[in-house]
Amino acid sequence: MKILRWLAKNLGTLLIAFILAVIVWVSAVIASDPNEEHILARSVPIEIIGQDPGLQIMGDVPRNVTLVLRAPSSVWTQLNNDQESVQAWVDLSNLGPGVHAVPVQVQITPRLVRLIRQDPESLTITLDPIISQVFPVNLIVQGEPSVGYQAQTPILDPSEVTVTGPESLVSLVKEARVRVDITNETQTIITDETPLLLDEEGRIVSGLTVSPESVTITQPITLLGGYRYVIVRPVSVGQVASGYRLTNIFVSPVGKIVFSSDPELVNNLPGYVETQPIDLTGKEDDFETLVELNLPPGISVVGDPKVLVQVSIAAIESSLAISLPVEVIGLAPGLEAKVAPTTIDVIISGPVPVLNTLVPADVRVVVDLSGYDVGTYQLIPVVNILPEQVEKVSMLPATVEITITIAPTPIYTATPIGGVTPRLTPTATSVP
Repeated sequence: MKILRWLAKNLGTLLIAFILAVIVWVSAVIASDPNEEHILARSVPIEIIGQDPGLQIMGDVPRNVTLVLRAPSSVWTQLNNDQESVQAWVDLSNLGPGVHAVPVQVQITPRLVRLIRQDPESLTITLDPIISQVFPVNLIVQGEPSVGYQAQTPILDPSEVTVTGPESLVSLVKEARVRVDITNETQTIITDETPLLLDEEGRIVSGLTVSPESVTITQPITLLGGYRYVIVRPVSVGQVASGYRLTNIFVSPVGKIVFSSDPELVNNLPGYVETQPIDLTGKEDDFETLVELNLPPGISVVGDPKVLVQVSIAAIESSLAISLPVEVIGLAPGLEAKVAPTTIDVIISGPVPVLNTLVPADVRVVVDLSGYDVGTYQLIPVVNILPEQVEKVSMLPATVEITITIAPTPIYTATPIGGVTPRLTPTATSVP
């Protein structure tokens, strides 16, 4: 009982002492870890929750919020680096079509942190219903086919597309359009094209989904009556020069369109027309020429009546085996060289006319001894061929042995001539 009376008597004093102790403790904590007010170093992404899947957000809305916080110094590192420490969101639950001002809610995980300011505090969000609408595909055919051809009725697969997106955008669409260009075409076109969604003024409406994403266009291109496409067959006469051969004859264009007022005439053609004869007599080089077509009576060519004929001619290749001496060049003064073997067999190839006109000076086998001193060496000779069209195929042997020695020094001796003044005659002696 005495304790209770003492507590009752001193309760006020005890409370004051407790409050003072708390103040002292808080002051000590603040002094050691003071509060700091800063803008959060990172932008916090705004999460959108609760959105009706049948509605779409229109326009651009902010996706991040900037925060000014007050927190103890020790907490700021966590706030700036931990993505989970601060989160922001807007809740679209139970919101229907229309314009809404939705508050940006912020949650801060660390304790002792105060939110001072945020930007933005709310978002203006426009929600639009998502709808689908079917549109027929409109084909625009551009240009005209080549002369003698006509465009038949095109086929679209599919002929309709489904457009899905916000109602405000779908309502702008007046046409789903595809294009095909048939300018100068001579055969049926099959292509896949993505439909363009256009408003009533012909402007493209974007932000919508088209299903399917592409439309297959089949545009038949056929010949008109009395017209026919035929291959051009070149005709040649004569023979190229001796030692040469014909390698190719190319015609451009490879085919022509012919016409007759009597369709039966073009229908009876064998599928090709021949050129006027091209004379190859004595030709040695490639050449090209414009040649007219040899057409049956009553048939004419649509467009240019001539074709370009390109003729390729090449020399007949052959080979030749010859035995040639090995020439030494670049040997230093005072030295002499011995070559073994002294000749090698060289096989060369080239055009027959060139091989037939070769002279000994046109082909040389050379060993360059520049920089070599006394000694024995195994070296590979170089075959120098003057005509560019001729090349070395092989040589036997592939290497030669070169022995370099010091050249003999002449010694002069006196030789009497009829008992009169002697004459000096050099006598070669070897140096040991």
